Amino acid sequence: MKLPLKGIIPPVVTPLLDDVTLDVEGLERLIDHIIEGGVHGLFILGSSGEGPSLPYSLQEDVIKRVCNQVKNRVPVLVGITDTSFTGLIKKAEYSKSVGADAVVVAPPYYYPVSEVEFLEYLENLSIRVPLPFLLYNIPSHTKLNISLHVVEKAKELGAIGIKDSSGDMSFFYTLVDRFRSDPEFSIITGTEMFIPEAVMFGGHGAIAGGANIFPQLYVDIYNAAVKKDVDTIIELREKVMGVHKNIYNVGQYNSRYVKSIKCSLSVMGICSDYMPLPHNKFRPFQKENIKEYIDSIMDLKGSSIL
Repeated sequence: MKLPLKGIIPPVVTPLLDDVTLDVEGLERLIDHIIEGGVHGLFILGSSGEGPSLPYSLQEDVIKRVCNQVKNRVPVLVGITDTSFTGLIKKAEYSKSVGADAVVVAPPYYYPVSEVEFLEYLENLSIRVPLPFLLYNIPSHTKLNISLHVVEKAKELGAIGIKDSSGDMSFFYTLVDRFRSDPEFSIITGTEMFIPEAVMFGGHGAIAGGANIFPQLYVDIYNAAVKKDVDTIIELREKVMGVHKNIYNVGQYNSRYVKSIKCSLSVMGICSDYMPLPHNKFRPFQKENIKEYIDSIMDLKGSSIL
């Protein structure tokens, strides 16, 4: 795996038939769809992949199938965040055994964790995890907003970068400024609307959920940002805004983000839209709203004209 990690790395959703059954054919179609869009890597079993909601056996099935299908065409990053440290280590070991390239780690998400405790956690993790690890800052889910100090210490322990989903652009720029001179440490945004600014001012890319649906769109806006092609960025940002307005804004609960991605993929005939408990898929009228938007941007051959 070449460092630093760069580009568009979709947080792949996990197609399901029910709480314990993988939509195997849907997963295969989804991986093909994403890779054909020109993405630079895959992040599986993260927040969008609903990793914490899935049994370990199903998680292992996803990891093995994705690695076997990708066949080293792009790096595969596996979300191993867990309330159980032992469970986390076992997932990391399994990921290595089937060919994953790196793992992604956020603070444990049930008991509140102090910064001091999390640093000790990372020290133990760095000794036992057999793959490179990427930090994941998502305070809305973990109760801990990772500080610059923690990131610096994590890098000393072997971290290869950070995905920042805090939504705090000033913190993101602080990270970019601090690690600008490091050729192997990646600063990656988890906020899709920040992609142009993140990349143009020194970030390395984005883990963008919308790239499950329209991978080429997000690859194009990343490439435009690398070139600092402002006119193209303005044009493509309008299309990204269309995704936000017409897909992500359907529904009223926090779960609507993943629901809307799965619903869109279902409408496109790629995979099931089943959501594991405690969540549920969109109601028929909500699905119809997304279908109307998807239909409006598809050509006669069934390809997006975004």
